[in-house]
Amino acid sequence: MSLFDGYGNRISTSFHEARDHYDLGVHQFLGANHGACEAFLASVTADPDFALGHAAQARAHMMEGRMTEAKAAIAQAEALAPKADSRERSHIAAFSLVLAGHPGAACAAIRAHVQAHPRDALAAQMCTNVFGLIGFSGEVGREAELLAYTEALLPHYGDDWWMMSMHALSLCETGQIAASQSLMDKALALNPRNANGAHFRAHAQYEAGETSAGRRYLSGWIADYDDRAVLHGHLSWHIALWALHDGDEAAMWAAVDSRVGPGGAKGLPINVLTDTAAILYRAEIAGFAVEPARWQQISDYAARYFPEAGQSFAEMHAALSHAMAGDGDRLARIAETAKGFAGDLVRPVARAWGEIARENWPAALESLSQVMATTERFGGSRAQRDLVELAYVNVLMKLGLVEEARRTLLSRRPVLAKAPPVLGLH
Repeated sequence: MSLFDGYGNRISTSFHEARDHYDLGVHQFLGANHGACEAFLASVTADPDFALGHAAQARAHMMEGRMTEAKAAIAQAEALAPKADSRERSHIAAFSLVLAGHPGAACAAIRAHVQAHPRDALAAQMCTNVFGLIGFSGEVGREAELLAYTEALLPHYGDDWWMMSMHALSLCETGQIAASQSLMDKALALNPRNANGAHFRAHAQYEAGETSAGRRYLSGWIADYDDRAVLHGHLSWHIALWALHDGDEAAMWAAVDSRVGPGGAKGLPINVLTDTAAILYRAEIAGFAVEPARWQQISDYAARYFPEAGQSFAEMHAALSHAMAGDGDRLARIAETAKGFAGDLVRPVARAWGEIARENWPAALESLSQVMATTERFGGSRAQRDLVELAYVNVLMKLGLVEEARRTLLSRRPVLAKAPPVLGLH
């Protein structure tokens, strides 16, 4: 007897309990809610021979940063794959490439896979989002590429809350803010507890300059969100960032200490590192005092979780942390050896962070100028890459080039020009 998952794909289990737990896990995973690991475990417990259940469990483990368990689960899926159908074998093979550290090949495999199986949501998801395989490709034009990818998939999903939210983010990151907000409202009406939807709505509100409204919405939404869920710390970063823009220093530090930084956040190390480093430096740019101990803490965290070169978005923030903590050896290692998907940009920006820490503003400007034309290659969202935009503007300010700083912000990030979060630029 054949069963079908919630997206209408045939699956290689005849156990209804395995199918039902699998569908629950997919729902939790796509909504960035806690519980996907437990649901997928229940699925393969009900049917230990369910290959795709093991692959899904590997995905959920990876999302929680449990790489040993993820590799064990994908190995089990690979062992069972010969018993599965061609779609499931293709799905498992693509994710195996991700875990084996071959993102380019994985991205190509997913693109080919969704041509034949567009409603295989758990496979399609790997190329969505700014943190997906397209988002971290290091390629120029990856925002437009992500939009084209979700736009092609959207008609296959009808009124599906997950795909709507993914496409809404693609619209947001290509400057189509009104269309993004409209589609996101539809997605959230269908599933109000979709954390990806709440997250992407926050991005649209950030891009629209809706600081107070965004802060109110997200602060209310997160109250019922499990702090073990993958986006809890990052949503808290958005709240902290809006508090900074509001000049509410106490609320900003409260969020950083309890939900964003090391010791408070329970999310992935890449989010803890990048969110903490970004908010600390953006606080400095805005004129808030940042204790040296905060920089030392995040520098030590970066050295622990990202000791080797490879992940450019993380390395850019690790370099900032090391520079501001005064650790020249750690900084030099990144500035000299960065080889990730945007390693050629990480090296000059790492040198720039070092010059900024030494207050050598002319040298900082020279190094930053090398990356400003293609900052999208770093990965992450526009809101996250504003770290580099604002650092550049701040360097111009330090050099006394106030009008050039204003023009730069107005031409590159006009939404921030209305109320610049840079000391002296109001």
